[in-house]
Amino acid sequence: MAVTDLTPAERRVWEAFPLGEGIDFRESADEGSAAGSSWGPERTVRAEVLRALLIDGPAHDGEIAGLKLTGARITGQLDLTYGTVQHAVRLRSCHFEQIPTLYGAELRVLVLSDSVLPGLTAGNLRVDGALRLSCSRITGPVRLQGAKISGAVFINGAHLGSPAAPDTADSDTPEEAALQLNHADIGTDLWAVGLVAHGQVRLNGATVGGQVNLDDAELHAPGGTALHAETLSVGTDLRAMRLIAHGRVNLSGSRIPHQLNLAYSRLSHPEGQALRASSCVIGELWLRDAAPVVGAVNLRRSQLDLLHVPPQVWPSHVRIDGLSYRSLAPHLPAKERLPLLEREEGGYLPYAYEQLAAAYRTAGDDAAARTVQLAKLRRHRNTLPRYARFWGHLQDATVGYGFRPMRAAGWLMLLLFTGALAFTLNHPQALKPDEAPDFIPVFYTLDLLLPIISFGQEEAFSPRGWYQWLAYLLIATGWILATTIAAGVTRSLNRQ
Repeated sequence: MAVTDLTPAERRVWEAFPLGEGIDFRESADEGSAAGSSWGPERTVRAEVLRALLIDGPAHDGEIAGLKLTGARITGQLDLTYGTVQHAVRLRSCHFEQIPTLYGAELRVLVLSDSVLPGLTAGNLRVDGALRLSCSRITGPVRLQGAKISGAVFINGAHLGSPAAPDTADSDTPEEAALQLNHADIGTDLWAVGLVAHGQVRLNGATVGGQVNLDDAELHAPGGTALHAETLSVGTDLRAMRLIAHGRVNLSGSRIPHQLNLAYSRLSHPEGQALRASSCVIGELWLRDAAPVVGAVNLRRSQLDLLHVPPQVWPSHVRIDGLSYRSLAPHLPAKERLPLLEREEGGYLPYAYEQLAAAYRTAGDDAAARTVQLAKLRRHRNTLPRYARFWGHLQDATVGYGFRPMRAAGWLMLLLFTGALAFTLNHPQALKPDEAPDFIPVFYTLDLLLPIISFGQEEAFSPRGWYQWLAYLLIATGWILATTIAAGVTRSLNRQ
């Protein structure tokens, strides 16, 4: 393109490019780009001029060329498809009339911060440095699938997509994702603090070398998936404190070695699963001080070191089959954690109770662990036939399935007192008066109750009438009590 074809505004940009100097068309430093469609020719630059500069622009010896343009209205389409640009591209606070196309392009640095765009097509983009879309307003889809960014991606404060019209909110045709970073490779961080997205944010299959930060973000996809991040791989943390998500948050199969921090968040997907984090490997999952989740939570087969979720945050339906964790926070009595296990959509899961008991044992709270195991046996009892349930009720009432040994001592003392009192009032007759020892009611009752130990009283005396029936009752009760104690203790030892 000949220089003579340039407008005065374009000539300024052309002359500044080889020197790496910036051109700022704004009237004030705080001027935004929302009204850019009304800007006149004094601050309008054609996209073809920018393309000519970036592909084969002038150069000066000893100078580092670069495109640094602020506050311009860019007309036409900036098409750098499969192009290689050796210069930094910084287009801040600009207003694009058409969607820039950078598919397969190779750039050093790309900055589009504070700009207004109708969309961005940049699949398989390669950027040696950072990609900045901070505080931009992009009404159409941002297509960055398969992009490889050596540095960080900044979309903090950006507004993506447009709120759905009331007559299209329930449409059966799914809209294109507002942000498409699926299968992208980001060298350091994905910084999206305060991001507002109307439409799906897609990160499935992406690899982020550092942290994903979605603090204070708002993701709106009612009835659909707000965050689609299956098999996401993160180097450190996924922060989403104070996240507002209208739609499913899907992290199935993700790898997050440190924290998945959803503290103070509000997750809502009444149509189905509000949080799906199945088959994940996560260091710590935090939902501290979060609002009660609206919709189901799916953590099946996930592995966690720490699960920090207060009981009031859990929804009425959960899926925790195969979930494993080492510790729980905050530390609460077992009775406050047990209701969660009853909300499992799959019904009774023995492993869920064993996992909770193991977490309490890890914390050194053996009493809570026994409470959990007792609750497990009681829940299991309801799945058995009637005759088996009767035996379970008997073990529960007598010794608490072996977890309440003092209850057995109480039963023994009550029966011993009853028998001793009865036989004190009415001594049984001696079978051989000349050979019989002195009658002692307490030891006679113990002979009846304890099937193994003998004090020689039972063989020497024989009660009559109703006292004989009392003796039979004590013998039968003793056998049942001894059997249930042995069964409960054996079960407890096996679990240990």
